Amino acid sequence: MRLRTYFSLGVVAVAIASGLGACSEGNKPAEQKETTTRGRIQIAVDESYMPVLSQELHVFDSSYPEAHITATYKTEKMCFEDLYKDSARLIVVSRDLTPAEKTAYKNNDINFKSLGIAMDAIAVVVNPASPDSFMTLGQLKQILLGKFARQYTVVFDNAQSGTVRYMLDSLIPGQQLPSNTYAVRNNDSVIDYVAKNEHAIGFVGVSHVYDENSTDPAGAFKQNIRVASLKNENDTAVTGFYQPYQAWIAQKKYPLHRTMYFITRDTWNGVGAGFANFLSNQAGQLIFLKARLVPLRVALRLREAEIK
Repeated sequence: MRLRTYFSLGVVAVAIASGLGACSEGNKPAEQKETTTRGRIQIAVDESYMPVLSQELHVFDSSYPEAHITATYKTEKMCFEDLYKDSARLIVVSRDLTPAEKTAYKNNDINFKSLGIAMDAIAVVVNPASPDSFMTLGQLKQILLGKFARQYTVVFDNAQSGTVRYMLDSLIPGQQLPSNTYAVRNNDSVIDYVAKNEHAIGFVGVSHVYDENSTDPAGAFKQNIRVASLKNENDTAVTGFYQPYQAWIAQKKYPLHRTMYFITRDTWNGVGAGFANFLSNQAGQLIFLKARLVPLRVALRLREAEIK
């Protein structure tokens, strides 16, 4: 038998201090009849979060039938461009605004709110025939620089995606990806390409690698690819290789973890603020939990499950 760890929601939610949904009307237009549960807005979502955000939107729309949110799933760069141009009143992305971006917003009298709402990870996927399903971060860096002993075709979803930015900033800052790097449209296309090509390695948001039909409390990965186990060189444990399971992400033992943020221009009581609060409160956080992400705005309990 073996032990598997997973998380469950605690009873008490952690209060958020985002200031959303407060009594102040802020920058609400004078003739606006919109409320937190009634109205229409456009939002933009990093494509790697499409599986879980589509679930969040389905539950929100079902709970508040007078609130209509149209979401477009696109690259991280495009999400930030839409927010700045006011083409989207709320975005869901894998980083907060930078200090320079916050200054630009303030200089242009653009109000905003942001909050980390969940933690996910970048999953490294290889073909089932690949000999490299256990890697140190040092080996992964060599692959990304085209210097590894075995040549891999490196596959991402989009050249302007948050996944590419994260891998560059985290592992090879200031350097370039090798010439055998390709973008194949979206996360599901990455998985499909790797499943069909023995010498490919891909990088996707972790919610894309789970088998939706699995009944395992800790989740199970799709069978047509292998999800690599990674080790940080600073981890001195003999068994320090971890896959991007929920418990290892929460404890930050899996090294390629990242935070999901919402950023909204709605500092008044509109649908954007309503959806942001929904994502931060227990109902929205439970959806993140069931999608194998790590909720950040509620108390969690770590449990061990015995599997025979």
